[in-house]
Amino acid sequence: MLVTILISIALVYFFMNAGLVIVWLSNRPYQKQTKQNSLLYISVIIPVRNEAGNIINLLKDLENQSYPKDRFEVIVANDDSTDNTLILLESFQKTTSLRLIINSLSTEGNNASPKKRAINSSIQLAHGDLIVTTDGDCKVGERWLETIAHFQAEKKAYLISAPVTFINADGFLKSLWQKIQTIEFSSLIGSGACAMLIRKPNMCNGANLAYLKSVFHEVGGFAGNDNLASGDDEFLMHKIADRFPEHIHFLKSQDVIVETQSHESLKSFYYQRKRWASKWKHYNNPITTALAVFIFLANFSLIVVATLYLFQQIDVVNLLIIFSLKFSAELLFLILVLSFLRKKSLIWLIPFVQLIYPFYVSFFGLVAQGKNEYIWKGRKLR
Repeated sequence: MLVTILISIALVYFFMNAGLVIVWLSNRPYQKQTKQNSLLYISVIIPVRNEAGNIINLLKDLENQSYPKDRFEVIVANDDSTDNTLILLESFQKTTSLRLIINSLSTEGNNASPKKRAINSSIQLAHGDLIVTTDGDCKVGERWLETIAHFQAEKKAYLISAPVTFINADGFLKSLWQKIQTIEFSSLIGSGACAMLIRKPNMCNGANLAYLKSVFHEVGGFAGNDNLASGDDEFLMHKIADRFPEHIHFLKSQDVIVETQSHESLKSFYYQRKRWASKWKHYNNPITTALAVFIFLANFSLIVVATLYLFQQIDVVNLLIIFSLKFSAELLFLILVLSFLRKKSLIWLIPFVQLIYPFYVSFFGLVAQGKNEYIWKGRKLR
């Protein structure tokens, strides 16, 4: 009976990943169709805290955008940085050709969700009809804003999610740790993209997100979850999707891939993944919640299978059947997503990540049920 249940879980997981493969392949990368004469004015919002080592590189990327500089502005929300971030921003502001607004946040008030506070206050300053968010440690390509603007005009999109990956790291151990994170993260980006492509959005990433300012206000912005530090991206996406499901889109284009920094330490990785894993309890969408629970069960079941095999409670044939169902379609999907993200060199590492992934998912799935506190940028948040 138990073996039948375990095989059934693996079989459902196989078909789920096979479905992701079909959805991914059936949606070709976006190509601009026509010349648009009425593209929206864009406000790029960048919440930062202690990003002195990265923020100028991002601003230089924005200086090099193919989108006309008179069609966008950049708002950097400096959240009480304790390094040289503000000094660098003020110096850059004096020489740049960008319309750069520095939004220096007050240290007073409710800091339960500093990133939402930073974005919300910046939207109040924004002149743009289209809000585009990213993070201070990111890199963007020169056609980033142009492609988003054209896609929004063609699709009449209210919210656009776009791909994110990690910047290549130097040094063997640091590079290996970054590569493992890249593969794990690509599975989230790919599955979130496919869910959005079939009009069942479940996740997105604020490092590469765009939405209409009017729609942000129409759904009440971050109200309802502003007591949670996380969810400036996904909770907002769910609110917009509930009201306007046909206007939520994933932009599948290599021109809009945003690269961000991976975690250098296990501690920072732990806190971020714990925060992400804890969000499912606050979703109002039962399908998204059920999916999160099933992903946990599918991965935890592999640990159960391996344990049963060690104690000779399951034979090698059933072991191989379950492992093959779990890994085969998932492997193909990861290959496709990594290739799209220009990370083909990491494909050889996928089987290793697949073997450790069940332990990772099970660990964070259980840890997230406890007290959800974590450290971010020197702050203790919930």
